[in-house]
Amino acid sequence: MGKGSVTDLDRSLGFYTALGYVELGRVEVGDGSRLVILKFPGELAASLELVHRPADGRVDVGSGIDHLAIQVDTLTVTLKTLAEAGLELEPVQYPGGPHGPKTSWLTDPDGYRIELAEWPFGHPDGAEHEGPEAGTGVALRGAGSERDSHRGPIVNP
Repeated sequence: MGKGSVTDLDRSLGFYTALGYVELGRVEVGDGSRLVILKFPGELAASLELVHRPADGRVDVGSGIDHLAIQVDTLTVTLKTLAEAGLELEPVQYPGGPHGPKTSWLTDPDGYRIELAEWPFGHPDGAEHEGPEAGTGVALRGAGSERDSHRGPIVNP
């Protein structure tokens, strides 16, 4: 499960719920600090934990986390939905050429970079269109890195 420290918990929750995450629960850890556990609908387990420690002040993203990668079914539908939710998105890129994945990037309220990736149908690194969430809402499927074939949400170290 990925972890990210956040400066403004409400603002970050608004951002990540617009991405399609749902809240599983919260843990109060003292001194006003809270953990909020999130997952995508249809996932069996939590995939992201937001850590809010007000006493630490503003979060410095630093160099510990490169980015969060999220695999989507249809990038154009996802981008339209996220734009309608007020999120600022970068233009679509084709890092593997015309037959490779399509990607777009955005940045969360604390400066964490998020890559949205649509793999071509039938590509071994891409998931096929399936499951109850397919074709509905933002159609987020999960995240990963090239090392794990873009499956399962993680924060890339």
